[in-house]
Amino acid sequence: MGSVGDVTPQRMAFSEPLRLRSGASIGDYWLMVETYGQLNADKSNAVLVCHALNASHHVAGTYAGQARSEGWWDNLIGPGKPLDTDRFFVIGINNLGSCFGSTGPMHDNPATGRVYGADFPVVTVHDWVDAQARVLERLGISQLAAVLGGSLGGMQALDWSLRYPERLRHCIAIATAPNLSAQNIAFNEVARRAIITDPDFHGGFFYEHGVLPKRGLRVARMIGHITYLSDDVMEQKFGRQMRAAELGYSTQDIEFQIESYLRHQGDKFSEYFDANTYLLITRALDYFDPAREFGGDLSRTFASSRCNYLVASFTTDWRFSPARSREIVKALLDNKRDVSYAEIDAPHGHDAFLLEDPRYHGVLRAYFERVAKEFGQ
Repeated sequence: MGSVGDVTPQRMAFSEPLRLRSGASIGDYWLMVETYGQLNADKSNAVLVCHALNASHHVAGTYAGQARSEGWWDNLIGPGKPLDTDRFFVIGINNLGSCFGSTGPMHDNPATGRVYGADFPVVTVHDWVDAQARVLERLGISQLAAVLGGSLGGMQALDWSLRYPERLRHCIAIATAPNLSAQNIAFNEVARRAIITDPDFHGGFFYEHGVLPKRGLRVARMIGHITYLSDDVMEQKFGRQMRAAELGYSTQDIEFQIESYLRHQGDKFSEYFDANTYLLITRALDYFDPAREFGGDLSRTFASSRCNYLVASFTTDWRFSPARSREIVKALLDNKRDVSYAEIDAPHGHDAFLLEDPRYHGVLRAYFERVAKEFGQ
């Protein structure tokens, strides 16, 4: 098994306005795209990978001359890996509103000539899927072999199967849910308030003031990071380990190793992520609820789907618990859809979908073997 090697992102510009779910439109925007492997003659081997909150189009491979630049799912995608780029043509797209190159709040609004900031329109999972569909049209791909995503990416994969049912043959949704629970929405709101109440936020127009709301971003990341890990992993890695041999009797200094770890994660995140992007993406998570248009009936929601499904969850993922995946599976079975379900006993919590668990990768490898047989691989 190997890496796809050095990769170069493409910037695709779109002049036709994209109508958003909110009723607003965005025009003259661009999306960052990376591809891996070769598209076959009849263009039947394409797999779209949808990213989660703080990821991007850089799914696999490395950037020349940049140390530690592996794509965020590099352990899964590449020659001989579960999603084998010797067989599949893999596409990564950075979503609108992100801060990794696609048009977002830190870019100039062509209508005003000033940085978008808080004026960037609210985007939803539906809007991202519509934008991704335009990329595929640009690439001349009329039907995908599969759409794959974990967490928020899994929501996008589900949305693809509901809104473009004829344009994919398989939907692979990992560590995801048909909508957020009240607890999840609550975590997102606390994180947003940490950012919005940072004195350097300036109503979202901090660019014009030459500052960044790093304090709020640090706290937001710390909150989020706690929810991505299981209690068992936190106990195993940190327990009640202290920074020093003696108690400092301080309410403000770091005393425990877990505090040090969370502050490190917050500091690192605040250096590269955009505050307005964080607000946009967490709100997109909150809004995702395809069953809302069907009176909350998930079975009716999936009646329009046509593809085959793989749904996978992790036993210690309390943010997107297996029970939520089983809701999806039940709705698919109610509609007599072809669905495979894997509930993987992994200790890592929500972050398990990013890690190299042999059972998890075995499930994906077996499923992609099935997908490859459809186009003679």
